[in-house]
Amino acid sequence: MKNVKILHLPLLFVFVHDCFAQADFAPYFYDNGPYIHNGNLALFSLSEDTAVGTQIYCLNGTDPEGYEVRYGLAFDPGSKEYFRVDPKSGNITLVEKLDREKQDSIDVLVSITDGQSKVVERVTIFVMDANDEKPEFQNMPAFIDVLETTESGSSIYKAEAVDRDTGSGGSVTYYLQNPQPSLFAIDRHSGVLRIKSGEMLDYEKTKTHFVTVIAKDGGGDFNGKEQFLSSSATLTINVIDAQDTPPSFIGTPYFGYVYEISVPGSEIFIVLAKDGDVGNPNPIHYSFDDGDDGVFSINKTSGCITLLTLPIYLKREIFNIRVKASEVSPEGRLMDYGVTTVVIRVVDLNNNPPTFYGENGPKNMFELTMYEHPPEGEILRGLKITVNDSDQGANAKFNLRLIGPGRMLRVVPQTVLNEAQVTILVEDSAAMDYEKHHFLTYKLLAVEIDTPERFSATADIVIHLLDTNDNAPKFSSDYYIARIPENSPGGSNVVSVTATDPDSGPWGEVKYSIYGSGADLFLIQSASGIIYTQPWASLDAEVRSKYNFYVKAEDAEGKYSLAEVFVTVLDLNDHPPAFNDNFLEKTMVIGAPVKIEAVDDDAEVPNNVIEYAIMKAEPDNNIFDINADTGEIMLKSYIKSMAIIQNITKQRDFTWSLVVQARDRGQPSFSTTAVVKIDITEATQLNGGPLGSFLMQNRNKPLQILGMLAGVISLMVTVTVIISTATFMRNKKSNRILPNRRVRRRPRKQHTWNFKNPFKKPERPEEKFRVKEEEQEPEVIVENVNYNNNISNVVRHWPPPPPPCAPCLPPPAPPYIPGERQWAVPTISAAVAIKPKKKPVVTRQDTVNKALVSELKMRLEQKRMLNHS
Repeated sequence: MKNVKILHLPLLFVFVHDCFAQADFAPYFYDNGPYIHNGNLALFSLSEDTAVGTQIYCLNGTDPEGYEVRYGLAFDPGSKEYFRVDPKSGNITLVEKLDREKQDSIDVLVSITDGQSKVVERVTIFVMDANDEKPEFQNMPAFIDVLETTESGSSIYKAEAVDRDTGSGGSVTYYLQNPQPSLFAIDRHSGVLRIKSGEMLDYEKTKTHFVTVIAKDGGGDFNGKEQFLSSSATLTINVIDAQDTPPSFIGTPYFGYVYEISVPGSEIFIVLAKDGDVGNPNPIHYSFDDGDDGVFSINKTSGCITLLTLPIYLKREIFNIRVKASEVSPEGRLMDYGVTTVVIRVVDLNNNPPTFYGENGPKNMFELTMYEHPPEGEILRGLKITVNDSDQGANAKFNLRLIGPGRMLRVVPQTVLNEAQVTILVEDSAAMDYEKHHFLTYKLLAVEIDTPERFSATADIVIHLLDTNDNAPKFSSDYYIARIPENSPGGSNVVSVTATDPDSGPWGEVKYSIYGSGADLFLIQSASGIIYTQPWASLDAEVRSKYNFYVKAEDAEGKYSLAEVFVTVLDLNDHPPAFNDNFLEKTMVIGAPVKIEAVDDDAEVPNNVIEYAIMKAEPDNNIFDINADTGEIMLKSYIKSMAIIQNITKQRDFTWSLVVQARDRGQPSFSTTAVVKIDITEATQLNGGPLGSFLMQNRNKPLQILGMLAGVISLMVTVTVIISTATFMRNKKSNRILPNRRVRRRPRKQHTWNFKNPFKKPERPEEKFRVKEEEQEPEVIVENVNYNNNISNVVRHWPPPPPPCAPCLPPPAPPYIPGERQWAVPTISAAVAIKPKKKPVVTRQDTVNKALVSELKMRLEQKRMLNHS
């Protein structure tokens, strides 16, 4: 029994486990509260300016059993589906544009399922406002009527605009567009439009005003930026007229005419007046106020003026009649009025054309003689012209015109009534030029203005011009360029200048003269303008090749003009080339050319361009070349040594005589020759190396040798100063400026150091510069610890040590005596001396060896003295 109970206990556990396994718990959303972008969309809000396609939220939930969950969105039937969800990730995306003004909240059914159980929750998403709506006018555009007598400052309209946005974006402020010249002002907050203080409406000036009102919101965020929106609307204000303006006549001034054929009752003129208050006009009553003399009448309603009698009974030719136009009130009472004048002229028929008269009656040809270029505005008094039209009134009114070349003259008056004295005035004086026109012909035309017949008349005006001296001579060119060969004989023609004077008679005759710094060698024929050289003049291009001076052309009254003349003296090949000497001596070092030079005194190329050529050479003609342009003579390129010359020429004497020709390139060509004696030598045969070669090559040029020596000496001094300065600066930095002197007494009989010139014999005068030590004075050993690369250890006689001082220049070089110890001082020297007949050959290696031995002996002696101390 006990065993049976034990066997059933595991079965019980299996049964319980299966029961729990078959139980299914529903999935659920995490509720994370408001302002959180994941959860179940509870209390979620979204701005209406959110862009379509934006991920706005992420659904987040779980399943107790750990199964994978899926998400879903659903909307009420008929509702727009604004969102879409990814079933796996729960990401919610906006797929439709939001508009808070149309829908400020959206109901959404969110669901979560694990595949077996599904949980659905209804949530509300609130759409937040963005400033995306403009203010909208509620009562505009509009039309209103305002009486012109409305007082200034009165309110005439209230604009109303509504912005559906919330907050500052929904507040509205009112403005007027271009308010400066306006008669109106608006309250920014209430939108009340009023007439500005001090302004009044005037129907007669402006009947309609157009006022543009702008409604602007307070601004707000839109797509992350602050935005202000506005809208505008127009208010049309019609001004209502009031009875405040008197009548006014239209079409003034008024002119009427009574013709000789008119009869009583003929209509003369009709006046027209209108009430100034055109918006609400009153009828007009017409009447005569003065000046009608009882011979005219006027219709009181139409304003028609008529004749009451025959024209022959009219006592005046012109009538000035004052006509009154009065307003008639609805009650029939005369009110405000206006007055104008009607001028009525009595005229006859147009049966006479205009006619020109002279002093003796009608005339159609007028002539005048006068000088050219009269003053502008001058009256042509010689023309006595009168024009007349015998008709009366408008029939006698005509225009005068002057027709002719240019606008030189004008006629006064231009409009004539009945009769006038015709005056001709000068308008363009410069155009009245005798050189252009010897005489001028004009047509004087008179044409009626207001008549159907348009009668006219013409008269010829002929003006004969007399010449004056109004022109200066003028050259054909501002400058003249001439060329004349040098050595031209005196009196040779150079150039011919020409000047013309368009004046007539003696005023047109031109006389020529020349002046200027370059005119001394030239003359000019006063009548023809031919410039030629002085009889004694001799032109030489080598002396002066350019001349310039002025030529003057003058008329009989002294009016003149100038031109400049440039004369170039052409060079002729009149000078042959010339050498400094017809016999030249040169020394040629093999490998270096020698140069000869000739000079041609001609002024221009190619006359002064010289070509060189070797005409003859003795003893051999084949070993030299010459540079045709520079005159450099050189050995042929294959000649490198004296041996080659000797092999070619079989001569032991290396002296040649060359005949060198110098020829210019002029036409004709001139030439000259010189004999050049050349000594040929080798550079190696000259002692002194390059210096010797230089001296030999320039032995005939002492100035070049002196210049070279001065340059070498200057370079030596400069190098010595630089080395000393550098040494001093180095010692100064190391605080070892002065040498460390150690003094020791030495035996008097010890051999002393002498300064001797190693390059000269002792018996020469320089022997006196040898420095010897006196026996009675003690010797002083000076050790130069500082060295400075200037002097080595020396035994000299010194007084007590002086105060510290800067190092000085090194002493002169000591003489060299075999067997004696020398004082080695680095130095450079140079001299020009005559080559000795016999001189021992000293190689560079021997000199170096001797210097090393001397230096070694000096150091051993110095070490020995230090050991004794």
